[in-house]
Amino acid sequence: MIRAPSVNWRLARFIPFMIEVDVSTTSNNAAPAIGTLAVEGQQFHPQAFPLVYAMSADSVADLSSVTGWIHANLQSLQRELAEHGAILFRGFPLKTDLDFDAFIQMFGLKNFTYTDSLSNAVRRNRTERVFTANEAPANIAIYLHHEMAQTPIYPSALFFFCEQPATSGGATPLCRSDVLLTQIEAVLPTFVQACEQKGVRYTNTMPDQEDLQSGQGRSWRSTLNALDKAAAEAKLHSLGYQWHWLPEDNLRVTTPVLPAVRTLEDGRRVFFNQLIAAFQGWQDKRNVAQKSICFGDGSVIDPQAMAIVIELSEQLSFDMQWQAGDVALVDNSLVMHGRKPFSGERRVLASLLA
Repeated sequence: MIRAPSVNWRLARFIPFMIEVDVSTTSNNAAPAIGTLAVEGQQFHPQAFPLVYAMSADSVADLSSVTGWIHANLQSLQRELAEHGAILFRGFPLKTDLDFDAFIQMFGLKNFTYTDSLSNAVRRNRTERVFTANEAPANIAIYLHHEMAQTPIYPSALFFFCEQPATSGGATPLCRSDVLLTQIEAVLPTFVQACEQKGVRYTNTMPDQEDLQSGQGRSWRSTLNALDKAAAEAKLHSLGYQWHWLPEDNLRVTTPVLPAVRTLEDGRRVFFNQLIAAFQGWQDKRNVAQKSICFGDGSVIDPQAMAIVIELSEQLSFDMQWQAGDVALVDNSLVMHGRKPFSGERRVLASLLA
């Protein structure tokens, strides 16, 4: 978990111009000129969201010099991730999945593999730590969520890398869950109280074979890393799930009670769950979105309350408009993300951190 000690938010500063950072590196090139940059739609809570680091267009740098900059500033970057929730790196010399993999390794953080995850999205590994973000069709929206918050096991942070932006659309919306929770609580205090006291449960039907037409199309064999039904049931039992086999060897599972609101180490409370994504987007030939969630005691979550939550989250979202080579580092405990529909070929890769 990337986490910083408590900070004084009044001291947080945002510098909307390029500043040269002088660090020694092992590269033959000069130290890269890297500084913070303002971008359209950027928010302040009161710290900039997201924080943007950009390399000067006339900076001559390679990955070796970037390694030096990251190593020299690693503690600051860790602290800033915890403060701001997301950091966008723009203009850095990254073009391929291998460049992205090398960039991730500069941070010295433990990998959270897709194979070992309970993610319900179909993805394709490019390297051991890099994979496609989601293989769902371009016209399908992936709604705001904390990565794998519908499971007992989830990553602490995520990297995204834009190998190729879409022709149109394809933004990655980001939403600060602490700010969202404050706004929800102001208008729906009873709903927030129920979320905290009851928790939530998620129900999802997984196919026997992967379904590329669904944002939740990963097969139960892949999700549970199981070769047969007996192995799948053993895995589900160990996780505290309930399950039911359906025709065509589809598998319907219901999670144990999971928190919908969490308190971070620094005391901030966050709307940490998959309620928005499940309520809006868990819809395919096996699943009905609004039947995919309930409170921990089995009671119904009010659709009108969810409509208000969704509206507030959309108002608070920053749409990450990708440029080729962009890398975003997202604190999964603090920030939700999603994917807007798009046209053209969009290649955004991802990596998870334990």
